[in-house]
Amino acid sequence: MIVYPLWHVGHQNQAGDAGSTVHVDESGVFCEEADGDDVKLLGIYSTLERAEGRMRQARLLPGFRDEPECFHFDVCELDEDQWTEGFVRVPPGE
Repeated sequence: MIVYPLWHVGHQNQAGDAGSTVHVDESGVFCEEADGDDVKLLGIYSTLERAEGRMRQARLLPGFRDEPECFHFDVCELDEDQWTEGFVRVPPGE
């Protein structure tokens, strides 16, 4: 079964030219949590149409409407591993 997680990124970063906030780059919605970007999962939907409908509704809400292009949805297979390797922690400031 295919599902569609819908995400929004609230940006706090100061990357890019002249210290301007980067919202979308060549690979899509930009996200750098280390810079303070706030990632929110709005929901996981059974169809692309439902995910798009929720995105349209959310674009009318405070906060989300300030960054209407910063939504992203994934296409995921239910019961399929998404993270298959371990990870390391990097202390702040390193």
